[in-house]
Amino acid sequence: MKKKILISSGGSGGHVIPAIAFYDHLKENFDAFLVLDKRGSSFINEKKYKYKIVKSPHLNFNFLNLPIILIKLLFSVFKSFFFLKKNKVDILLGTGGYMSFPICLAAKILNIKIYLFEPNMVIGRANKFLLRFCKKLFCYSDEIINFPKKHKDKIFVIDHILRKEIYDFNNSYKKEANDITNLLIVGGSQGAKFFDNNLKNSLVNISQKYKLKIYHQVSYSDFEDLKFFYKENGIESKLFNFEENIFKYISEANLAITRAGASTLSELAFLEVPLIAIPYKFATDNHQLQNAIYYEKNGCCWILKEEEFNQNKLTTLLLNIIQNKEDYLRKKNSLKKFGYQNNWNNINEKLTSCLNEN
Repeated sequence: MKKKILISSGGSGGHVIPAIAFYDHLKENFDAFLVLDKRGSSFINEKKYKYKIVKSPHLNFNFLNLPIILIKLLFSVFKSFFFLKKNKVDILLGTGGYMSFPICLAAKILNIKIYLFEPNMVIGRANKFLLRFCKKLFCYSDEIINFPKKHKDKIFVIDHILRKEIYDFNNSYKKEANDITNLLIVGGSQGAKFFDNNLKNSLVNISQKYKLKIYHQVSYSDFEDLKFFYKENGIESKLFNFEENIFKYISEANLAITRAGASTLSELAFLEVPLIAIPYKFATDNHQLQNAIYYEKNGCCWILKEEEFNQNKLTTLLLNIIQNKEDYLRKKNSLKKFGYQNNWNNINEKLTSCLNEN
C-alpha cells in the first residue's frame, strides 16, 4: 500500500507551481494529493491534479493584532489536526507560505513526518520556524542566506524542481534559428505593473535598430493599453496573462526580462534563456535580489535593481547584450552547465529515497 503524502501550498503561483511539480514527481510512488487555499487553486488544472481547498488565514504578525492572530492560528491548527487525521496522512510536504504554518504544527502534534521546500536563497519565515520539526528541507543550494547553523544537517539539495510538461516539451522542441530578437517579459504569476509601465521607451528605442518580437506577460488591467502600444509602434508582440504553459513562450525567447522569483528563474535556466533580472524590491526579506545574485555569481544573468532602474540603463544594457554576442553566449553556456544534472529520473530517485527513509 502506498504511503499517503499531502503537499501543502497556497497563495501565489510561486508556491503552487513547485507544489504541482512535486505532485508530478511523487504520484507514481505515493498516494499524493494537494491542499490549497482558494487563491492557490486558480493556478491549478483541476482535471490533472487531486487537490482539496482549505481556508487558511493570512497571518501577518505584528504586536497590534497579536491576540487576533493567535486565535486565528489556533483555530487553523485545530482544523488542520482533524483534516490530517481524517485523511490518514503519512507524510506532509510544505512548500512554504502562510498555508504551511498551521498544517505543519498540526502534523507535528500527530507525529506525521514533515518535509519542507525552500526554493529561494533566503529561507522564508514560516520555513525557518518549522525547521525544528521537519526531517529534511529540500532546496537548490546549501548556501542559503540566514539558514540556522544548528539545522544545517536538515538541508537536502535537489536539482531545480520543474513540471513534467517542461521536460517533455524540451525533449521534443527544437528552436529555429532566426535574426529576430525574441524578448520575453515576465513578471511572475501575477504579471508586473512595473514592467507594463516602465519598459516602453527602451523597447521603442531598440525596435528602431533591431527587429523585435515581444512575448509579454501583462497584468489584466494593462492588457488593452499595451496591445495598442505595440501595434502603434510596429512591434510584433504576443500578450498573455497567467499562462500554465508559459514554457512555450520561454522556449521561443532568446532573452528575458524578468523578476527573480525562484520558479521563473528555474524554468528560464532549464530552457537556457539568458535573462535580465529586475528583482521586486518589496519581496519579503529581499529574497528576489538574493536569488538574482546567486544566478549572477554562476554567470547566468544580468541584474538591474528596481530602485536604481531607469530606461536609459535598460536601453544601454539591451544594446550591449545584442551587440556583444560573446557575453551573451557565455551566459547561455553557463546556463547549460548550471542545469546539466537536471533530469526527471534523477530528481525522482532522490525524492523517493529521502521520503522513504524512516
